[in-house]
Amino acid sequence: MPHAARFRPGWALALLGLASLVTAIDFTIVYVALPEIATDVGFSDHGLQWVVSGYAVVYGGLLLLGGRLADVAGRRRMFVVGMGLYGVGSLLGGLAAAPGALVAARAVQGAGGAVLFPATLSLVSTLFEEGPQRTRAMAVWAVAGAGGLSVGALLGGVLTSAFGWQAVFFVNVPLVAVAGAAAFVLLPADVSARDTGGFDLPGAVTGTAGLTLLVFVIAQGPEWGWGDARLLGAAVAAVALLAGFGAVESRTARPLLPLRMLRNRALTAASGVIMVFGLTVQAVPFFLTLYFQQEMGFSALRTGVAFLGPTLALTLGNMAGERLVARLGVRRTLLLGFGLAAVGTALLAAVMSGDVRYAELLPGTAAFGLGGGMVFTTMWIAAGAGVPAEEQGIASGLASTALQFGAGAGLALLVPLDGVRPALWLIAAGTLLGVAAALALPRDARSSGHAAAAASA
Repeated sequence: MPHAARFRPGWALALLGLASLVTAIDFTIVYVALPEIATDVGFSDHGLQWVVSGYAVVYGGLLLLGGRLADVAGRRRMFVVGMGLYGVGSLLGGLAAAPGALVAARAVQGAGGAVLFPATLSLVSTLFEEGPQRTRAMAVWAVAGAGGLSVGALLGGVLTSAFGWQAVFFVNVPLVAVAGAAAFVLLPADVSARDTGGFDLPGAVTGTAGLTLLVFVIAQGPEWGWGDARLLGAAVAAVALLAGFGAVESRTARPLLPLRMLRNRALTAASGVIMVFGLTVQAVPFFLTLYFQQEMGFSALRTGVAFLGPTLALTLGNMAGERLVARLGVRRTLLLGFGLAAVGTALLAAVMSGDVRYAELLPGTAAFGLGGGMVFTTMWIAAGAGVPAEEQGIASGLASTALQFGAGAGLALLVPLDGVRPALWLIAAGTLLGVAAALALPRDARSSGHAAAAASA
């Protein structure tokens, strides 16, 4: 913990919340701008997906490395580096006039996110003591992140309608510039990198390359077809690299991912919960965007405004998650959250037939948002519980990698389905996998909310 006289927790948490908002917004802010981007920049139907996938592949492949860098090189340093990469990628994206340039800019943004996200999450976990203080801080951070997933659609619609698609990139530049400068004032200085025990370069190379190829396979499979020779070659290379990564990690004194962490039942079970969330709940805003624009005929601006309902519900769910963890514990809160998300998604699928009014979607979006918000807050609390401070970065990287793989696999499975309704029905059923994942949490993680409540009494 930083010295009390120099640490201003409220301001530091506000900065970490801003970082969470920035990384979350960039997942969805480009969705509603894609039609204009395709027309203006000259993307083919096949190539347009790489405006999304170019970000996702690099982000997913580098998360584990980003988490370890936060532990080894310093969390504040990596926070600033991540913000810098975001700023450069955003500026290049807004200036791009050709498909290749725009995809490259999205890749730079993805690298920034992979460095920034685990640094931010590990800062929340190390600056605030485990128990009620960390739970409250995690709830604030989660409100910013979960809200950002929906706010991105709203902001993307407003900016695209008012200023053109370039604005969805340029809007990041002043935000990251302010946040990067504020980090030197509001966040504690890092321990010198030479005091943290070195860095596993072979593990970083094999692990990052293997994960990046694996994310690429998941993202590109629906487009190329799972039997495509290029895709199979990439899959074989990914498996070989990850096998090499495992061999390196079992022998090196300073592993990128200490294999004993995979024997931490609380962390692996929490990562399973997070993967299910990405596989199911996180895909719903994507399909809502498609439904609003393609089925209901909403403009980019109206689509953004339509996301106010889900955004409000998610925010309420985040705040409820904090209170419920203290009252019910982590496991029961996750069970309740996944159950509500399943009910809400099923309600959405049930009413999406014929001419549906926006008001008819509100009960489903409310239940989905409340449940999803509860899960989003609670799953990150579970992932950081009991992990030593010096390994919070790699734990954050592992957990966020699980989210990204879940999200990528979810869209790969769901997008080829014939329409939004079948996808939502499958999501509703798949969300119940979160119940099984939550039940795998050990007793100490399950009861941590009760312990926190007792400690605060």
